[in-house]
Amino acid sequence: MKNFAHLVLFVLFSCNAIFAQMSENEILFTVDGAPVYVDEFKRVYNKNLDLVKDESQKDVDSYLELFINYKLKLKEARSLGYHEKPKYKRELANYRKQLAKNYLTDTEVTEALIKEAYDRTAYEIRASHILIRLQENAAAADTLKVYNRLMDARKEIMGGKDFESVAKQYSEDPTVAENGGDLGFFGGFKMVYDFEDAAYNTKVGELSQPFRTKFGFHLVKVSDKRKSVGELTVAHIMVSNKKSEDTLQEKPFDRINDIYKKIQQGEDFETLAEQFSEDKASAKKGGLVNRFGKGQLMSDAFETAAFGLKEKGDITEPVQSDFGWHIIKLIDKHPVLSFNEMKKGLESKIKRGSRSKLITTAFKDKLKKQYNIPVNDKAISYFSSLLNADFYSRTWTIPESLIKDGSLATIGKKTITYNDFANYLLTSQKKMNTGKPFNIIVRESYDEFIGNHVLGYHEEHLEEVNEDFRVIVEEYRDGLLLFDLMESEVWNAAKKDSIRLNDYFTKNAADYKWNVRAMAEVASSADKAVIAKVKKYLEKGWDTEKIKATINKKGKLNVIFTKDTMDMDHRALPKDFKFKEGVSDIYDYNKAHIVVKVDELIESSQKSFEEAKGAVLSDFQEYFEDNWIQTLRNKYKVSVDSQVMDKVRQEINK
Repeated sequence: MKNFAHLVLFVLFSCNAIFAQMSENEILFTVDGAPVYVDEFKRVYNKNLDLVKDESQKDVDSYLELFINYKLKLKEARSLGYHEKPKYKRELANYRKQLAKNYLTDTEVTEALIKEAYDRTAYEIRASHILIRLQENAAAADTLKVYNRLMDARKEIMGGKDFESVAKQYSEDPTVAENGGDLGFFGGFKMVYDFEDAAYNTKVGELSQPFRTKFGFHLVKVSDKRKSVGELTVAHIMVSNKKSEDTLQEKPFDRINDIYKKIQQGEDFETLAEQFSEDKASAKKGGLVNRFGKGQLMSDAFETAAFGLKEKGDITEPVQSDFGWHIIKLIDKHPVLSFNEMKKGLESKIKRGSRSKLITTAFKDKLKKQYNIPVNDKAISYFSSLLNADFYSRTWTIPESLIKDGSLATIGKKTITYNDFANYLLTSQKKMNTGKPFNIIVRESYDEFIGNHVLGYHEEHLEEVNEDFRVIVEEYRDGLLLFDLMESEVWNAAKKDSIRLNDYFTKNAADYKWNVRAMAEVASSADKAVIAKVKKYLEKGWDTEKIKATINKKGKLNVIFTKDTMDMDHRALPKDFKFKEGVSDIYDYNKAHIVVKVDELIESSQKSFEEAKGAVLSDFQEYFEDNWIQTLRNKYKVSVDSQVMDKVRQEINK
């Protein structure tokens, strides 16, 4: 499936091309005789007005040209048969299936689960458990045996025996020997839902009844409950762990410790972050990181250090993570977010996890009522009589006497037969809990079978019952089609046309040059008097190590150096820096003072084709597309109704 971000570029100009009353609309223009209506143009223009960054494209006449180009591309795509290609059809089907998920849900149940999840996010509980493992499809006798064993354990605990000793005697959790069953504190979404639900519904100090999860049967005892720790806002300074062949660069550990010394000397954390942090996104904001809670980052080490800070303004010593070395400053602590702030994220988690089954089951039940499908008790009794001991050994076969043509249920225009359900029982017997009585097996199977069919039927006919879904599917359909066309006819074609690509570079070589660069070292200090001394030493020809040894005495870091090959966009240099060899003037930059020693200037020079290839290809593809659009305009006649366009222009420009 293609990258969604690419697809969005084309969906910006997509629209629903089929509307029930389109014949009543005025025609704005035609492409090879095919009409495009005013309503369609206005709808797409207004929909995308806020998304368009280029002010020129907000002009209605400029937008008309873009829209005509879009329609020409779709015309060409269908003319070339892109809409008939199996790959396109598969991808469209995949997109449709993904989109349909948002329309196949029970909103009431979802809202209830979101509220429940929020309540459980606001509080953490500490619980211990005893686990006896049991396969999900275990026979009834085995299930009863495990249940009774846990009841024995429960009686011992309720009789006064220590939970930990009982857990070590009964529990099959491999960690019980170390923790005595204690799971520590946890919140919502940290355990499988069945376990979480049982734990949160057990009061502090109480012991649950045995309950089942996919792992087996459990007992849980809740020992404590507390408010969640919430979230933090921190800032950090990072030195990357990246390996560099540049011998001018300091080792990450030495670099982070130099910065840490400057903080201990009282220099401003945010200023140092702006100057030296290699996390470029946060460096621009003084090292500020988006607020986060426990378990939300990809680094346990960073989280542990951050949550260990007590007061606003506290700063860690250098901390190592998988990404590099960090110095972390606590900016603020935040309690648990409000319900509205967390709602969207919680909903996403619910729909990805086991809770989604509850939503799906509720939605299936609603559809059964919507399509008027009553329970067929006669069929359930009939199939219960057909099962025999072979079913328990998973060798059951469909009897010859089955009423193959009988109608089991009708969903819309679709008939489900007795034979359909018989085949469902046949194929699903291997995964069923075969220890149950036949009537229960058949009833549960029937509910699942009918639920699956009614959900499938509803999904297949979703465009007929949901206008919003129909519109967005049309948009994706055109977007995918346009992507395939552009990929084949423009992007790949431009890449393969090496002769024209080289010719384009030759004619436009002046646009592809290296900027002036310098092999330089930048000295930075918060103290202007210190940087003035450094400037004098540099002018005398002192090397970096001698200057550092002279200036940075008694463990105090007064100056820090950055060495690199730098161009005008290098973050260590101010925008007005004058590139020339020698020692520069003193600049005030990033709330500090710097002086630069330029050892060698590398003058602006022409890039080779290989050095400029990426930029050349991008520019050439744009040039190639412009020419291709012109061939489409020559191939397909476009006729704009100027009078209708005048009315559109007047209405939009009111």
